[in-house]
Amino acid sequence: MASAHHSAIGFYQERVVSVQGTVTRYLYRSPHVYLYVEDASNAEWQLELASPQLMTRLGWKADSFAPGDQVSVRANPDRNPAKTHGMILSVERDDGVILVSKRPGVPRTGDPDAVASTSDLGGIWRGDPSFVDALFAALEDHPLTDKGRTAKNEYEESMNPVVDCVPFPTPFIVVANWTYLNEIVLDNDVIYFRSEFYNAERVIHMDGREHPENGELTNQGHSIGYWDGDTLVVDTTLFAESRAPIPTIGIPSGTQKHVVERYTLTRDGTQAMINVRMEDPEYLAEPLLADFVWRYSPHLQMLRYDCDLEAARRFTE
Repeated sequence: MASAHHSAIGFYQERVVSVQGTVTRYLYRSPHVYLYVEDASNAEWQLELASPQLMTRLGWKADSFAPGDQVSVRANPDRNPAKTHGMILSVERDDGVILVSKRPGVPRTGDPDAVASTSDLGGIWRGDPSFVDALFAALEDHPLTDKGRTAKNEYEESMNPVVDCVPFPTPFIVVANWTYLNEIVLDNDVIYFRSEFYNAERVIHMDGREHPENGELTNQGHSIGYWDGDTLVVDTTLFAESRAPIPTIGIPSGTQKHVVERYTLTRDGTQAMINVRMEDPEYLAEPLLADFVWRYSPHLQMLRYDCDLEAARRFTE
């Protein structure tokens, strides 16, 4: 089985290898950046990073490396010792420049010292990874139906639509916000949720309509919303069947899924508190309840996520 897509689960995170050699290729593409390095034994290492959107905010560029460059790489190695494959921690060029894959203790999407406030939910938001880690831990033991347990046990990464450049469905596109940015655009009759992750866009109808009967099933579903005081409530149904798992867990997303999200701005206007309730009776024996925090981040810029199909499918090699 290949390592889990968009996850470090396939690497020994407690181990570090050093790779010194010559750059043979450098692919600055979504969903992941790849650096190929030939070492002294003529073995070529495939060394990967997060997406260009995340790496750009850490100082990486499309021209940071070129074939022939001499580099020294620190990386977490693949769990399969037969593979010369790793997840990059840092790269030092022969001119002394050092690029890192993340800042220790800092969410990769922004500078936590830049604090801004807002009077409404419109604008750019980034997530808090601690809430996502807690969610994934809870999901490992979440009660499943028989069909859910079977699907989880049979899951392989090659089944994941993400390798075909199809994003996670709601509500896990919200989870992706801990490393990617979201933009909320407010209007009277519609609200747009735009995720930097795979350029996903959700349309929230605010004109009082109901969900259509026998409506089209789509990846992100059909969303209607309303204000409960100062809280934005988003109700979503009509999801297409998706084998995209609950991230790293392997549980599909079913057509009976119903998601309710509640977004409340904190009193100081620096954060949005998010509560999610998801029912998916085909796969989940009980509703899933989760809480997240987004931080208002107008100093950050949304970047295009133009998924490269060939790069996405490298995860299944």
